[in-house]
Amino acid sequence: MTFSNEVESFIKDYVKKLHEGTASVFAGAGLSIPAGFVNWPDLLRDIAHELGLDIDIETDLVSIAQYHVNENGTRDRLSQKIVDEFVEDTEETENHRILARLPITSIWTTNYDSIIEDTFIKEGKVPDINHSAKQFLTSRTKRDLVLYKMHGDALHSSDAILTKEQYEKYHQTHEPFINALTGELTTRTFLFLGFSFTDPNLDYVLSRLNIRFSEDKKQHYCITKKPTLGDKANPDQATLDYNLRKQALIINDLKRYGIKTLLISDFSEITDILGEVEKRFKKRTVFISGSAEVYSPYERQEAINFIHQLSKQLVESDLRVVNGFGWGVGSSVINGALEAIYSKPMKYSESQLVLRPFPQFQTGDKELKQLWEDYRQKMISLCGISIFIFGNKKQNDEIVEANGVIREFEISHELGNICIPIAATESAAKSIYERIMPQLDEYYPKPELAKKYLNILADEKINLLDKVSKLIEFINKLSK
Repeated sequence: MTFSNEVESFIKDYVKKLHEGTASVFAGAGLSIPAGFVNWPDLLRDIAHELGLDIDIETDLVSIAQYHVNENGTRDRLSQKIVDEFVEDTEETENHRILARLPITSIWTTNYDSIIEDTFIKEGKVPDINHSAKQFLTSRTKRDLVLYKMHGDALHSSDAILTKEQYEKYHQTHEPFINALTGELTTRTFLFLGFSFTDPNLDYVLSRLNIRFSEDKKQHYCITKKPTLGDKANPDQATLDYNLRKQALIINDLKRYGIKTLLISDFSEITDILGEVEKRFKKRTVFISGSAEVYSPYERQEAINFIHQLSKQLVESDLRVVNGFGWGVGSSVINGALEAIYSKPMKYSESQLVLRPFPQFQTGDKELKQLWEDYRQKMISLCGISIFIFGNKKQNDEIVEANGVIREFEISHELGNICIPIAATESAAKSIYERIMPQLDEYYPKPELAKKYLNILADEKINLLDKVSKLIEFINKLSK
């Protein structure tokens, strides 16, 4: 898919921030509505009707909630509506699933529902949830992300921020949220999704950041849909022209806070953009698949040195290496990556080496074969590129092709990974090469480019170590 220059620039910057560990998300109601949750007008529709007000005309919805409390002397019905509307078993959207697969360690939201944390848990990640000021005093061990629910949680609806009075006192009652968000807005890059920028709490933080840091603001991004003639909010040309003008003013005003707006024509484009972010991030993560009982047609030391240098230079190219510790291959992958990391610990990180040794014994109800299949699926899903080397094993005193490496190739292709066999290493790697070559357009977005490099990697006349630089060159061209 072709993106505008502004969206393309965002994707490159945000992928870079993901690799650096400084990317965050701020999720508004627009992220949850497609999953089946209500927006604020629908949440307060019955409340407004009882007050004799038309929710489709009113814009100050916080005041409507306050009017209800003023008239009834209690917020019991408001609390119950939050439970009724936001505590339900719903299916997450593809946008939620993509975010959960990305290495995002900090998410902020004004939503009451639990769909964000539920999706991350499904992805096998541990969320540390803060929905009250007291929770800042403790933190969950082994957490993968911190989720800040700055307006509360549906399961604790009586404490949820909803009325005008609560918004007015927020800086006193929820000061830890204000301080934490202020800090993250100055150190991390945020992507605002499903947000209208009419929330008084966010406005409070942004306005003070603008005063404090003036010209030295962090760059943030938001994705916003352009008004379209004929939709619910734009029934005629005059209304459309008015809303386009208002949107342009809001976009320009957001620049004061360092927030750049990316305009889209349809909400489905958000999924396309997030999908491209995930795709490009994964292209900087390489899975090395291989096993070797023998290293034919090479001498053992030559082959081991090749694997060592391959892993080392992948790390030195700012790539992340994932390996399942294959027989005869895993140790060299580890040694090569660690040599790069420890030689320049200020430049390279241990996070660039991800090891997933296969379980050797059955656990629970799953057969070992099924455990290995699940393990392969999970491990390969972390990556965007799969490299295949050697791929043989001993079976009944004979050297045979490693079916596990072939299966890892099949999974890689199913998951959309770019598969790169180094056919000169023979065995499974050569079989994969012979399977790919007749149908290159099925495996590569640039078949001619792939043909050139795959043939270089298959040529036994080219020194094995010389293939490493060519492989890195190929990967870099694929990542552009």
